[in-house]
Amino acid sequence: MKIKTAFFSLIILFSSLSAYNQKVWPTQQGDLKIYPIQHASMVWEWNGLTIYIDPAGNPDSYNHFAAPDLVFITHSHGDHLSKTTLEGVNAEGVPLVVPQEVADKMDEKFKSDLTVLANGENSEIMEIEIECVPAYNYPATDESRHIKGVGNGYVLTLGGTRIYISGDTGNMPEMNEIENIDIAFLCMNLPYTMDVDDAAKATLIVQPKIIYPYHFRSQGGFSDLEKFKSLLAEENGEIEVRILDWYAQ
Repeated sequence: MKIKTAFFSLIILFSSLSAYNQKVWPTQQGDLKIYPIQHASMVWEWNGLTIYIDPAGNPDSYNHFAAPDLVFITHSHGDHLSKTTLEGVNAEGVPLVVPQEVADKMDEKFKSDLTVLANGENSEIMEIEIECVPAYNYPATDESRHIKGVGNGYVLTLGGTRIYISGDTGNMPEMNEIENIDIAFLCMNLPYTMDVDDAAKATLIVQPKIIYPYHFRSQGGFSDLEKFKSLLAEENGEIEVRILDWYAQ
């Protein structure tokens, strides 16, 4: 009985490690550890830094992590920008990289911490190279939920690793300009962003080594991730699809 119990314990341990390893990427300056929080929110740990991406939702969800050293926000919708969450995770006094529309909505106490960047602008903070890329519904119209030139996607280079964070976008022509990507986080949920077919097409354009689907809760359910994987496998089996639990809470 003890042998059998130990055997199953080992299985559980290896399964846990396997799942954990799906969230780790080695860089030239140490491992990047990726933790999904919810929907579009995540925490990264890298090179002694704790980095928050689009922190939203219950601040208690971040209790297992250190307070942020750096925050990136893609746009002002409530599932990406939450001033309550920023206050709850002690983000006051922390550099926040944001587009202008987010800066316009921030409380005065955060204003001095903002680095405001527009599509096409670049910067560098804490040894992280930042490239701002467009993020908008395509075809672009004035009635779109995400209007061209308002929100940011980000390409971040950490220790030689290039990571694309799509924010809320469609399969826009500018996908052709996003190159040499190691890891991509790509949204897929109609009617807010793109459907699974367009997300697969966008992935094949960007050609990341690893793709993490995120932001995939749709009206009435979730996007079909198995279909997404199949579409990619048909065209390019070398792109690794990694599925994380963005909706555990």
